[in-house]
Amino acid sequence: MNRTISVSPFSDQKPGTSGLRKKVPVFQKTGYTEAFIQSIFDSLDGFEGKSLVIGGDGRFYNREVIQTAIRMAAANGFGRVLVGQGGILSTPAASHLIRKTKAFGGLILSASHNPGGPTEDFGIKYNISNGGPAPEKITEAIHARSQVIDRYMIADFDDVDLDLIGTFEAGGMAIEVVDPVSDYADLMETLFDFDAIRTMVAGGFKVAFDAMHAVTGPYASEILVRRIGVDPALVFNATPLDDFGGHHPDPNLVHAKALYDLMMGPDAPDFGAASDGDGDRNLIIGKGVFVTPSDSLAMLAANAHLAPGYKDGLKGIARSMPTSGAADRVAAKLGVEMHETPTGWKFFGNLLDAGRCTICGEESAGTGSDHVREKDGLWAVLLWLNILAARRQSVKQVVEDHWAEYGRTYYSRHDYEAIETDKANELMAALEETLDTMAGRQTGSMVVERADSFTYHDPVDGSVSRNQGIRIFFEGGSRLVFRLSGTGTSGATLRVYMERYEPDSARHDQETQAALAPLIEAAENLAGIAGRTGRTAPTVIT
Repeated sequence: MNRTISVSPFSDQKPGTSGLRKKVPVFQKTGYTEAFIQSIFDSLDGFEGKSLVIGGDGRFYNREVIQTAIRMAAANGFGRVLVGQGGILSTPAASHLIRKTKAFGGLILSASHNPGGPTEDFGIKYNISNGGPAPEKITEAIHARSQVIDRYMIADFDDVDLDLIGTFEAGGMAIEVVDPVSDYADLMETLFDFDAIRTMVAGGFKVAFDAMHAVTGPYASEILVRRIGVDPALVFNATPLDDFGGHHPDPNLVHAKALYDLMMGPDAPDFGAASDGDGDRNLIIGKGVFVTPSDSLAMLAANAHLAPGYKDGLKGIARSMPTSGAADRVAAKLGVEMHETPTGWKFFGNLLDAGRCTICGEESAGTGSDHVREKDGLWAVLLWLNILAARRQSVKQVVEDHWAEYGRTYYSRHDYEAIETDKANELMAALEETLDTMAGRQTGSMVVERADSFTYHDPVDGSVSRNQGIRIFFEGGSRLVFRLSGTGTSGATLRVYMERYEPDSARHDQETQAALAPLIEAAENLAGIAGRTGRTAPTVIT
């Protein structure tokens, strides 16, 4: 039996770059989750009788929302739902499942790298039939519908046993509970030389992986331990927990400090990596060397041909605007297209679907390729391992060889989290007002060459995305970027990105923050961060 239940609109259901993210108690408000899911369904056409993929990262409230989503899918006319066992599906695995089963789309329940728990973060994101996040025209339609929604439709039937693999029928709809790992693991075996990686590991090469009590634990156990032979004692925090063990599942040097300390210690493994809440981000650390996400993108692109799935070369490379220009130099040498897009993986989807790029990445620890339409943490780990097995070098040697060939881009991101939204907006507005007169301005030892507010013209569909961040270019090749993040759940996060290109290999061993000191000073001088926000230091430096 289907029911139609009246609901009043909620004013705060505008999706960000990765869906709608709020604190769990917000989603627990009567009708809140249902209103947003119904707004998604009401914004779509032609899904009657089609398949919908549902899964999440296992965070608190995941199972409850999955049961609601299944009942609503039945009432709204979907013919089949595929859901990961235990409610688990990493974001890249969900993307692959949508593509493999030719599903109409999918609901991914995650707040990515944000904390989980009864008072922490939750999120709902809709992905389209290519497996990628919904483009802006759909998220805008969802938001518009959420402002006038007056009812939702839901079927009455018992909870589905999410822990039992099999096919069930309820509400006139087929419900398939599937192994969340196997299809994805099989895909990885088609892309990478598992035999070569296995041989390297069997020869004593030690791999450490921190799943951060998040979604990639089962994937790492199957792929790294069972299929490749990595020592299970070096796969840490592999059991997904609904509060991520009380930790912040963000694979950066602050929240994965234990892994970093291990990799910098005297008995370090040869390779260390971590992934985040929903499995789409990665952290790469070699023995004694941290690889920045911007550098990792460039190095993966330069060496991708060593893996079977990319032996024919790349069609192009894409990076988000705040990501450093290191990959641009690789694209130039390879003679392939280079695309600079706004932040948000959905912008890569058009390029990938059109065959305009093969590998793409973001400075926020996301890299991926045309195998799915999401960033993919374990994919990056496996490509690194394939490259190391083929080159028979350490991470440090690969990094230093790359810098010697292409030059080094010193790069860092300073995050000022939970700033009062009004103050953050005022800072950006004041900075934007000075853009036209900034060229030629001297700040410390640096001179501004040009400045702009980044606008992206999509080369595939012709759409235009404005106000994507402020860029300030300096004479000599340095750059500052200022941007407000759309992935938090409270206040605003100001992100300041700094990069400096250094072609001289004799100057490649500087400490990053010291090398960027003139840019750090310039950021304060130009934006007045301390005066406008009261913050004298960033919350997080990556």
